Amino acid sequence: MGRLMATAPCTAFGGVVEGSGERVGQALLHERVGFLAQLSHELTRSLVASRWDEASLDVLAAGVDGRGEPLPSKGWMAVRRLNWARNAVPAAGVYVSDRVRRAAEEYAARTLRLALHRRALLAAVLATWPVDPFRRTGAEWTALRTLLPTDASNAEIRNRTRQICAHLAERGKLPAGLCELEEPPEIAAQVLLAAMDRQQVTLERMDAGLARLRVRLPPCTYGCRITCRPVPVSRARSGCWPRPSPGTRRSIPMSRSGARWRVAKPGRC
Repeated sequence: MGRLMATAPCTAFGGVVEGSGERVGQALLHERVGFLAQLSHELTRSLVASRWDEASLDVLAAGVDGRGEPLPSKGWMAVRRLNWARNAVPAAGVYVSDRVRRAAEEYAARTLRLALHRRALLAAVLATWPVDPFRRTGAEWTALRTLLPTDASNAEIRNRTRQICAHLAERGKLPAGLCELEEPPEIAAQVLLAAMDRQQVTLERMDAGLARLRVRLPPCTYGCRITCRPVPVSRARSGCWPRPSPGTRRSIPMSRSGARWRVAKPGRC
């Protein structure tokens, strides 16, 4: 019996203040989580915007720091190694702990690293720009396939071609690169708890359908209970894994969380 791991959507329905035992309702919990998520959003957005240029993406793509040492796989550590963390500046008078900064820096690093794939695909399309972008010849397809990333799909090629055509029609020239073609990516109001240590957050699985999340929220420390819905067996067999879904009016998106959940699956993984 093998096991697969996927991300299951979780909803926080209440919390408890550690020490006093005071129960925290959903409304106040949403307020505290919302403040933390918005703070992380602002820090991440400022950091990504400050490094949305071809030179910074070149450095990230090279995978080494100024001393020639490989960058860490953890995003927040790579950001600090490159001395980019100073670009994430909170609002005046707002104190941000190091653990919250880690989450924002991790989110920024993942966003920039994801852009590297789009950048490589765009560079290949631009380098082999055809006479008729919507009717490439066999030779033009061969040249393009030679430069494309190995996992590039036809849909990505089509979408990038349309994007470049729109830019060409508007400005009369091909874009120099991704940062000219696109604005900095949109940043969601979310917190990457995985970048924090156990003093900030812990997750304990209680039983088959319940987990308990302990996370420090401003201004106190709340132990928040989270209900986790495991992946149905039918989905596990088909390989379709759920992703965190948007909340309803009563359960706003900022109160949602993603937790890794193991489910049994016959055969090898």
